[in-house]
Amino acid sequence: MTADERRTLTETRDRIRAEFLFSRENRPPSTGRGIHHCALICADVRTTVDWYQNLAGFPVTVLFENRDLAGSTHFFFDVGAGNHLAFFDLPGVDPGPYQEVLGGLHHLCISVSEQHWHQIKNRLDERGADYMLESGTSIYTSDPDGTRIEFIHDPLGRMYGHDTM
Repeated sequence: MTADERRTLTETRDRIRAEFLFSRENRPPSTGRGIHHCALICADVRTTVDWYQNLAGFPVTVLFENRDLAGSTHFFFDVGAGNHLAFFDLPGVDPGPYQEVLGGLHHLCISVSEQHWHQIKNRLDERGADYMLESGTSIYTSDPDGTRIEFIHDPLGRMYGHDTM
């Protein structure tokens, strides 16, 4: 990227910030109550449950048949703060490999305590899993289906020293 291209992008970001970003005291309240769930597709229910419950430490809370596809399983993990991560398997459907596409998922970032962050890192090491450490607070890895996951030990509402709320 050239310096001129970067400067143009910075100017665009500054214009968007000036138009849409309100100070906390002037920001309108959100109409949302929180993330009910984020739904992803998996190839194998058991492998996914093992990874998210036994490696990440997120307990599976329910498994039931998906109302939209006979034989498909819909299941949820508790990722804290009243939020759930949900999965579907799609028997008989080939969704293809994970891809980064416009409108698609880049990565999912889940806040964990620093203690749990170290435990997750140790379990990744024990399994010989690939991961990348960033800024001393983030672990980037992929789940069994290639979905990129970030475990961050910054608390909710903070990232790398910035308030996000």
